[in-house]
Amino acid sequence: MKHVAALGIAAALWGSSFLSAYAMPEIWKTSEITPGMEGTAYTVVDHTGEIRDFQVDIIGTVDNGKGSTPMIMAKASGPVVEAAGGILQGMSGSPVYVDGKLVGAVAAGLKEMTPYTFFITPIEDMLPLWSMPDTKNKTHIQTFDLKKYAADKEKARKAQAEKDKKKAAEKDGKAEEEAAEEAREEAAEEVKESERIHAVEAFEDAIASLPQSADVNAFGKLHLDTPEYQPKTKLFVSGFTAPGMKFLHDTLGLPETTQLTSIGGASTPGTRYDAWLEPGSPVGVAVVCGDFLVGATGTVTATDGDRILAFGHPFLHKGNVNYFMTDATVVGTIAGQSNGMKIANVGDIIGRISQDRETGIAGRIGEFPSVVPMKIRVKDESLGRDTTYAVRIAYDEDYLPQLTAGLAYAAVSKTSDTLGESTATLGFKIRTNVAQKGVFDRKNMFYNTTDVGQVAIGELMQTMGVICADTDKEADIIDVQVDVDVTPGRKTASLISAIPSKTTVRPGETVNIQTTIKPYRGAKETLSIPYTVPKAQRDGVLNLDVRGGGMVPVTPLMLLQQTTGATVQDDSKTQTTTDRLKSLSETGRNNEIIIAPGASAQPLSAREQKRLMRETAAAAKRAAEEEKKQHKITLLPNETKPQMPGQSKFETKYIIDNAIHTTLHVDHRAKQD
Repeated sequence: MKHVAALGIAAALWGSSFLSAYAMPEIWKTSEITPGMEGTAYTVVDHTGEIRDFQVDIIGTVDNGKGSTPMIMAKASGPVVEAAGGILQGMSGSPVYVDGKLVGAVAAGLKEMTPYTFFITPIEDMLPLWSMPDTKNKTHIQTFDLKKYAADKEKARKAQAEKDKKKAAEKDGKAEEEAAEEAREEAAEEVKESERIHAVEAFEDAIASLPQSADVNAFGKLHLDTPEYQPKTKLFVSGFTAPGMKFLHDTLGLPETTQLTSIGGASTPGTRYDAWLEPGSPVGVAVVCGDFLVGATGTVTATDGDRILAFGHPFLHKGNVNYFMTDATVVGTIAGQSNGMKIANVGDIIGRISQDRETGIAGRIGEFPSVVPMKIRVKDESLGRDTTYAVRIAYDEDYLPQLTAGLAYAAVSKTSDTLGESTATLGFKIRTNVAQKGVFDRKNMFYNTTDVGQVAIGELMQTMGVICADTDKEADIIDVQVDVDVTPGRKTASLISAIPSKTTVRPGETVNIQTTIKPYRGAKETLSIPYTVPKAQRDGVLNLDVRGGGMVPVTPLMLLQQTTGATVQDDSKTQTTTDRLKSLSETGRNNEIIIAPGASAQPLSAREQKRLMRETAAAAKRAAEEEKKQHKITLLPNETKPQMPGQSKFETKYIIDNAIHTTLHVDHRAKQD
């Protein structure tokens, strides 16, 4: 009986191996296709997963002109397609055969026309996808190859089992068979357990092993040009509200004809390393998986070993890409005039899509893309909600900035559930080898009368854009963490006055600037902000700008450009990515008060300087007397930030929305307190 069981297991394994290695069949060249040919197409239409067939009659070939892909026009018939209501979205990629030779993939129909007439993308034009250059997925941080990981583990276990077997035989010759059988069963159980390892857990293990230091580097005409052309696949999203879907559509730069269709709640996918696909099987492609999903499902056109071709038209049409390949489960079909759909769920990750071209998508089963894990926590005080979302984004620099920002916005719009007036504090942390000490950390405060989320995520998109545009090398991004607090209403304040505690100071001396702010619909508040005069400051009048951190200061170079039209060299082109990130991190925040030397539009005359000095001195005297009477001045030294020479930053709980000015008289002979 043991021998019979062993033979049965071997047969099952052989069968699985056979199914996972479908060879490429013979093909028809487009020039060989003639009207009147009769063929058969294959696809899955219901929850059984059974690949069904329907009849295809070739009508003719449509020539789209030089440089464009020709399309084969055909008509579908038979019980399967009639029950479904025609060729539906989701059938893209369904292989069409004539006399056992592959013609191509079901690709599209014409809008508002009969759903039974459709177009085929010739297989002759899909095959080159397998040989196109693939330069993606080359970051130093790679997703665990679970297939290799499990194979290595199994090999080690077999070796150990063999040792145990020999040891048992030496100890007791009579128990040799029983000991070996026991060892084999134990090894089989361990293999079974390893198959349940989740891909994200393996990735987190890989990340945890990296040193936490600054050097993380150790480690045609008819189709796309006309709205009448309707590809038989839709872009599916999950977890997004309507505003989130619109924002994603716009930031990804999708054509207006691309439809985003919302499906049921997303879930964190597993990773299958024993998967196989055959022509006619459903297949999914995704750029985001987890609590949010961005992807599509279609049908496999052809396989050759672990390589697959599918869809017969683009997914996002991004060329060489790095997407998740997933399996898919068909739920059922919904008929409709030119817009019927085959509903399918995106399943577990089974491989990587590397080409997203006009004629279809291509990839490999068992090869997994590098990913960027992202966590987004959103707290809405008015609703009492505090929700954390987790996603994995397939690493591709071409769309990472847009996707990270789009996902952050989607999380905010979903949790806060309002497009009304709100204030948001958004902080984010990006672990990457191109940032100082391996981490870029930024926090800022935003207000908008409508939909503050779209305003708040701008800096996140900008930062990710800088990282992904590194001119030296492709950056390694370990993960992205976003933290958002949303409160209803307006938390802004205006600067009313800024009066120095003394008006004549020495270079290098620190003076307190008593700054009064008026919060929106709130009582005035006075803050004492220390300001240190630059040690190299020359004697004379020092004009100071007192402004909100989000206000763009008028620098001497900007003034030169405005008044003379002179051009100034843009140093950002010569900066490294690390330098540019450093500049971003030092950029003033909206809720900061910044005191720094300013540039007057016109030089002050000696008389004007003296008058301004007298007024400043008188205001300082009045402020000092008022301080003695009321004792209402607030000094919060813990809220000052590390300063650049000649600049003070002071954090408040409001967005500062204006700028004012004050002056100091610098005299190296002045007495110092």
